[in-house]
Amino acid sequence: MKRNAFAMKLKKGQRALYGALLRENWKELTAQLDAAGFSNFSIWNAQDLLFGYCECADDCVLTEAQSVYFKGLDEKFSAVYDWISEMGKPMRLMYEDFGVVRESKELIRHRVFMTKLVPGSEEEYKARHDALVKARNGKITQGPDSNFSIWNAGGYIFGYNEIDTTMERERTKEDDDADIAWETRMLEIMSWITDDVDWITGEHHGHVKRICWHA
Repeated sequence: MKRNAFAMKLKKGQRALYGALLRENWKELTAQLDAAGFSNFSIWNAQDLLFGYCECADDCVLTEAQSVYFKGLDEKFSAVYDWISEMGKPMRLMYEDFGVVRESKELIRHRVFMTKLVPGSEEEYKARHDALVKARNGKITQGPDSNFSIWNAGGYIFGYNEIDTTMERERTKEDDDADIAWETRMLEIMSWITDDVDWITGEHHGHVKRICWHA
């Protein structure tokens, strides 16, 4: 399975128009996604940022007609956002822990997050997360975290995670201590846009919202 991610920044005052355009084009857009073989398509919003995620088969390739459609759709939306990633090109994958991917999303809780990197810290961020991959030593994570990926573009970090709610348990003090240690260290190289670590820092950020989803 190929995972695709993209990111844009809304232009000032254009959030309502973006929603209207999305609603106006949704039926045709989803038909095109189906025809192209894309699934699990979603777009998320925090502050002025938009983060999109979708999946397709490893051999998925757009036809010329499909490419023309998506380029034309982007032109319709050009008044409301600017690209952070590059349209049609993959974002940089900074970390993955795909684990056991659940095809059914009925018992899935999402965690999507966004941060801003300190300039020049992309490689340090990648190195810290490469160490996590190495520590797994090739083992497959059974859950509850699943289909977890972190992406980078334009100095921003976007994380996507599907959490199996049937495997969640009560957090322990050891869980909290480990998160505090990790997140405090990560604050050396990034600042949060979403509210994931407000319980640690005492700051207040908005919660990420899912704007749309298409199976």
